[in-house]
Amino acid sequence: MNTFSSPERAGRGDRACVRERLEAERRDTDARITALRGDFEGIVEANALVAVDDEHDPEGASTAFERAHVASLLAQALVHLDEVGRALERLERGAYGCCEGCGEPIPPGRLEVRPAATTCVRCAAARTPR
Repeated sequence: MNTFSSPERAGRGDRACVRERLEAERRDTDARITALRGDFEGIVEANALVAVDDEHDPEGASTAFERAHVASLLAQALVHLDEVGRALERLERGAYGCCEGCGEPIPPGRLEVRPAATTCVRCAAARTPR
């Protein structure tokens, strides 16, 4: 992926590459959401066929954990889909690749790993509770 160091210096080819990468990320996330929703529905349907008492049934606790785990993964995927959508909006506005914290360019390596990143590493670290 050929990311750019600042939106001001981004050429059309660079923007097209970034857009392509973000669109691929969106498609992958959509597919993950579809699969997770299917998994969740499968868990719910399987449990509807049997009387599962999460508290007293030995299988109930693992079923509840599995359901909660898939629900958590689904929630994370939905958040990521929103982040990718906002990254595409920033790209259209010419603001993609600028840190929302300090205004400096986000390093290309960070955008390579996290294409929807909104902050540089320094600002992200400052937000993270220790």
